[in-house]
Order: sequence, then structure tokens, then C-alpha cells
Amino acid sequence: MRVVRFCLSLLPLMITSGMFYSILPIYISKELNASEMVVGSLFTTGALTGAIVSIAVGKISDAIGRKSMIVLSQMFFGLVMLLYSVISNYVFAYPIHVLEGFAWATLGVNAPAYIADVSERKGEGLGVYNTVVHIGWVIGPLLGGFLAEFFGFRLMLRMAFVMIILGIILTVKEV
Repeated sequence: MRVVRFCLSLLPLMITSGMFYSILPIYISKELNASEMVVGSLFTTGALTGAIVSIAVGKISDAIGRKSMIVLSQMFFGLVMLLYSVISNYVFAYPIHVLEGFAWATLGVNAPAYIADVSERKGEGLGVYNTVVHIGWVIGPLLGGFLAEFFGFRLMLRMAFVMIILGIILTVKEV
């Protein structure tokens, strides 16, 4: 049950990530006037950051604990949503993507490790986590598309921030 509660606490983040990643390239192109090459380089920046910091993040989580790192990751994702909602030029997106890459590395290392730490049936626990990730990615793109089309990209990003705050509260309370 603890694993299910933990995974459900991450559902708001997974929904917002589905919103964010499916709509973000359009936002960067339309609102921030970036070329396709710039969009690609932004996503590369985030992925490269994650690749560089993942081992260090794992070592830190071994020292200070998984829960604090998971909450830190959620906080960084919330900050990414807020920052994206206020920038006016794609140049400012590069440092945001560095933060985003760090946030994904932190979550990617710590969520499965936490599940392995607290679960007797690790495979089943990771299956629950994976299911929640996919549910978020089923709901997120539709919700993000709806919010962006009818209320604008910036409101969509601010709604994502609110959802992440809800997830942080659930994580702190339930984990």
C-alpha cells in the first residue's frame, strides 16, 4: 500500500510532464520564436544534464535519503513550469532545461530506488510506478493540449505548477 500511495503522489507530476513535453515544443516555437534546431538543442541540454548528474544524484540520495531528493525533484519541476510561464525568449530556456534535466535525473534515480527500498515485491512495485507514469502520459497530453488551446500556454504551465504543488504535499504526507 505504501508503494501505491507513493506512486499516486507522483501522478500530478506525471500528468504535468505529459502536458509539458507534448506541448512544450509548440510553445517554444510559437511563443518564444525558436527554430526547430533550437527546440532540439534545448531538449538535448536537459538530457545531457541528466546524463552528467545522475551518478552524483544517486550518491547524494544514498547519503541524505530518497524522500528529500524526490521532494527536491518535484520542487525543481514546479520551478521549471513557473519559469517557462514567464520567459519571453528561448535563450532563457537553456538554463531552465538544465534545471529540468537535473530534476528528471533526481526523480529517475530516486523514485525506483525508493520503491526498491520499501517494497517486498520490487518488480510489482516498479510495475505500479510504471503504470502511474503511463497514466500521467495518457492524461497529460490531452489536458495540456486542451488548456493550451483554450486558455494559452502560460496558463497551462501555471496549472502544471499548481498540480506539482499538490503532488509535493501528497509526497510529504504519504511517503
